[in-house]
Amino acid sequence: MGASPRRVDQLHSSDLGKLRMSRLWLAMAWIVLTLSTSDRARSAEPTKASAASRIEFAPADWPWWRGPQRNGVAAADQKPPLKWSETENVVWKTPVPGRGHGSPTVVGDQVFLATAEHDSEIQSLLCLHRQTGKQLWKTELHQGGFQEVLTKGNKKASLASSSAACDGERVFINFLHKGAIFTTALSREGKKLWQTKITDYVLHQGFGSSPAIYQSLVIVSADNKGGTGAIVGLDRTTGREVWRQERPKFPNYTSPIILNVAGRDQLFFTGCDLVTSLDPLTGKKLWEIEGSTTECVTSTVTDGQLIFTSGGYPKNHMSAVRADGSGKIVWENTSRVYVPSMLVRDGHLYSMLDAGIAICWKCDTGEKIWEKRIGGVFSSSPVLVGEHIYATNETGLTTIFKATPAAFELVGENQLGDDVYSTPTICGGRIYMRVAQQVNGQRQETLYCLGLRE
Repeated sequence: MGASPRRVDQLHSSDLGKLRMSRLWLAMAWIVLTLSTSDRARSAEPTKASAASRIEFAPADWPWWRGPQRNGVAAADQKPPLKWSETENVVWKTPVPGRGHGSPTVVGDQVFLATAEHDSEIQSLLCLHRQTGKQLWKTELHQGGFQEVLTKGNKKASLASSSAACDGERVFINFLHKGAIFTTALSREGKKLWQTKITDYVLHQGFGSSPAIYQSLVIVSADNKGGTGAIVGLDRTTGREVWRQERPKFPNYTSPIILNVAGRDQLFFTGCDLVTSLDPLTGKKLWEIEGSTTECVTSTVTDGQLIFTSGGYPKNHMSAVRADGSGKIVWENTSRVYVPSMLVRDGHLYSMLDAGIAICWKCDTGEKIWEKRIGGVFSSSPVLVGEHIYATNETGLTTIFKATPAAFELVGENQLGDDVYSTPTICGGRIYMRVAQQVNGQRQETLYCLGLRE
């Protein structure tokens, strides 16, 4: 028989020392391996994020449509003016060539604005200096193809109705050009980096969807009645298509909106008789229900559990939909909130009906708390700053009222221009307002920067 195994307590002292050293070396190797693997994972993650997913803007910026939170809510700790006119509280004003209904995008010292010049049939992106209004650059992106839109499109449409989006390094803009939708990326210096055709587009009334930035992607939409409608996720760096979600054969005008609701990021899209939720990173459909109406313009808002949809053709329709995938419609009504997007504050939903009526509803029940006719027709969306809502009608009259369920409380009224479709941008204590007025019988657009004099 061989020698019987020895217990550890029977080992010679030299053997015991070797065993302890062996175990120590194994433990140390495991620690080193673990730390090395962890360090590699940690170092790889930021590298990937910094290369593809980093989005940089300051609290005083407005980097894309509907602002930093994508909900029309501006920073509450600023004090934009409550009064202005052609001369009062005007920091600067700059003539804008051509026509457009897209809103100003403000990042760093730059203001970006899309425009379309009818005489030359050129679609461009402008860049102005934030402090002075001086034009820094203008990059022409498309030329030609205006006549179909001008003759067949809705009279309220424009060939530059998209608002630019900026990730801190690049600027993205959508245009309808010669029967197709294109997304273009430019550097902050105005150099064209890439341009991607999204889809062919059959014109119904126009096009106005704005790009949305999410992690490594820029997401764009192009619903239309030609059967080629789609929501598409593009790589922000290259313009390469990462995912595509086909859409029904209907015209629709909403922009993709990404909100954190029911515990996760969701990309919401209303219209084409559907309310749709997608995973913004993969395009995978999370849930979808029949609802809303065929043609919508407004951008969805949320109270954290419900999303609020609205549309105006072929029927007026509003609804509150539970965003947990259950498909439950909590309440609905037939108010016409077709073009101006809504606002949520402290459990209440505030809206401007197209026909010039301000309304406050309870988010959870849909109970109407108050309504007030303030006049005019509205295409511009209201913006919330602290407790104040700024709402501009198509004649350039901005009504400021309090976001409170107690009652409609008027704060002020200000007139600027006489033709307004663009939503104002409010950031850094200033209001950037795109308005038009008749000058020597010709329509002239102007971008105003309004702010309190120091």
